[in-house]
Amino acid sequence: MSRRLLISTGLGAVAAAWLLHGCLARDEGVFQKQYLDDAGTGAPPLIDATTGPGDVTSELPELAPHIVLGVDPPHGPWNGGQLALVRGNGFSSKVRVWFGDQEIAPEDVVPVDPKRVQVLVPPGAAGPVDVTTQNGSDASTRSSLSGGYSYDRFYLEPASGPNSGGTRVTLRGSGTQWSAGTTVLVDLVPCVDVTVTSSTELSCTTPVGSPGSKPVRVTTPDLVSVDVLDAFTYGDSDNGYRGGLDGQPLTSKLRIVVLDAYSGDPLPGATVIAGTDIQSAFIDKTDTGGVVEFADPSLGPKRSVTVAKNCFQPITFVDVPVDTVTAYLDPVLSPKCADEGDPPPTGGNPSLSGAVTGELLWPSQKEFERGVWTNVPYPKGPNEKLVAYVFRLASDPSQQFQLPGESAAVTPDSPGTAGFQYSMSVGAGNVTLYALAGIEDRSVSPPKFLAYSMGLSKGISSKPGSATTNVFINVDIPLDHALSVDLHGPTPTLKGPDRAIVQSSIRVGELGYVILPSMRKTELLPASGLLSFVGLPPLGASLLGAQYVVGGRAVTGSGATTPRSVAMSLATTSSAQVVPLDGFLEIPLLTTPQNNTAWDGKHLEFSVKPGGPGVSLTVLSLIAGSGLVTWTVAVPAGVHSVLLPDLAALDPLLALPSGSLTLSVTVAHVTDFDYSTLRYRHLSSQGWNAHATDVFYPHLAP
Repeated sequence: MSRRLLISTGLGAVAAAWLLHGCLARDEGVFQKQYLDDAGTGAPPLIDATTGPGDVTSELPELAPHIVLGVDPPHGPWNGGQLALVRGNGFSSKVRVWFGDQEIAPEDVVPVDPKRVQVLVPPGAAGPVDVTTQNGSDASTRSSLSGGYSYDRFYLEPASGPNSGGTRVTLRGSGTQWSAGTTVLVDLVPCVDVTVTSSTELSCTTPVGSPGSKPVRVTTPDLVSVDVLDAFTYGDSDNGYRGGLDGQPLTSKLRIVVLDAYSGDPLPGATVIAGTDIQSAFIDKTDTGGVVEFADPSLGPKRSVTVAKNCFQPITFVDVPVDTVTAYLDPVLSPKCADEGDPPPTGGNPSLSGAVTGELLWPSQKEFERGVWTNVPYPKGPNEKLVAYVFRLASDPSQQFQLPGESAAVTPDSPGTAGFQYSMSVGAGNVTLYALAGIEDRSVSPPKFLAYSMGLSKGISSKPGSATTNVFINVDIPLDHALSVDLHGPTPTLKGPDRAIVQSSIRVGELGYVILPSMRKTELLPASGLLSFVGLPPLGASLLGAQYVVGGRAVTGSGATTPRSVAMSLATTSSAQVVPLDGFLEIPLLTTPQNNTAWDGKHLEFSVKPGGPGVSLTVLSLIAGSGLVTWTVAVPAGVHSVLLPDLAALDPLLALPSGSLTLSVTVAHVTDFDYSTLRYRHLSSQGWNAHATDVFYPHLAP
């Protein structure tokens, strides 16, 4: 039978699109059913549109009372942890959700309205699974969508990195058969330095890319390829996982890749020194691809590597035990370097952020009705008001709470359907957001904000230059718990420290930290008695599996300067216990060169007393030229004497400027650290679990 099509000029666009394409469109862009032909069982009735314009939606088929229509996004990593929106019809506030045979935990299910329920996807086996919903114990409401969600065959960790590339990523597969010779493409560009650890795990270094989410393809030697869409996201912010040490144990071959930390481009003409004595070291300059390769039986098993270039900051990795080094050199921001090209004005690329929008939800008295803020007391003062703010998890538990601008406030008068609308800018990648609701008074300086309740939402996928919508956060966790801390600081030196700044926060697995207001106290050392923190959440619901964290900074003087030691303690999920804060590393001491003496440009020695969790890594920073040039030296555990190559004798343009030096010594503890997999994040506090620093002031003779 031929297709009959009767469309007048007044027919609505939705009906026209349905008739032309055979698809039925409904609210929020969900296609409910596709008809390949107008003949056969289930075909929709033809619409006679010759009578002129009218409300054609009344002619469209009704939805089933209980149905699952789709999942957004429809796929994700097999280890789960991704936020998804299940769409359908007939959901109640007691809706239960299954992915395959696995029911999602109630704390990870957020009913929004009868057509939407937000879930945190559980782990699963690679491949498609059915998505099933049911309202409570009522089996008559049970509905399934066959193959409604698909688990990807592999995922990347980390799943995001800077546009400049150089991020060392680990691919974790499910049921894969990876072997030597397996290749990886990120957005059809080779991911280099592939190392296959097992049939289900390999690592490689990402190429330069453009902002956005990119597909990743893995091809085995027998030419079997597996593609995963949106597997890696490029963003201009540096996540700290780029560069560093990698590869196989060092024997007779050593490969060094040198990149511009500002642009991510290969850096040709950089001097690479493999060794400590320039008379016997292996020395060469990088090619146009920013690469140097040395081959000699005497290279292993360890070899210090220094990379330097005029108008760039030098770096040294002491006793490298592996065959691959990826070095990022920061430019020197000086007018004297204009001949090398205009120095970057800020030292970094402008970021291309993503955005997240959604609503904050409060418990409602009636089904899917906008809730009332009953978990926040009514304001008493004339300048007090009810507000809520949305934050991203912090990477550092000692980060101080910062109250956002007044324009970011969510109030009971904010618009919304199921709740109260919010919007915020975030970086690229997988993010976790939390909301704090309380009472604010901006008539005082600084503004006062006291939080009474909170909510948390994990697994939000953010893409550069785009908005992630419909992210709902239940604000249903009271801030009514307390924690006591027993502080034991490091041994003070003649210089300090003399006081401790102690802060309590919440560690949400490996995702980051919830920073709360009014959770910071200052105590003179040695401390006496217990410190009490009131206003913490119970660790249940969406915080199930989280931990209370107590961080302390033993500092010197009211300016919180060096000597400084920073420690962190993890409590259990119970706030009834007393948390000992005693994991401080002792203050390091520089012995060569002595303070206020001349440095020969080569020899460095330091010492540190045993204490705390133990030293995993030492980072030395030699700052010269009025702060313009910094030579960073990474030193593995157990090494306290360092010999650096004499850059001035090799090429005066590579050496630090003569004159006064600021030489900081930082000893750091990193949980489960392996120096052979050092990343750039391990060179700063974002990668340390505890650290201690002191600063010394020698000088460098001309």
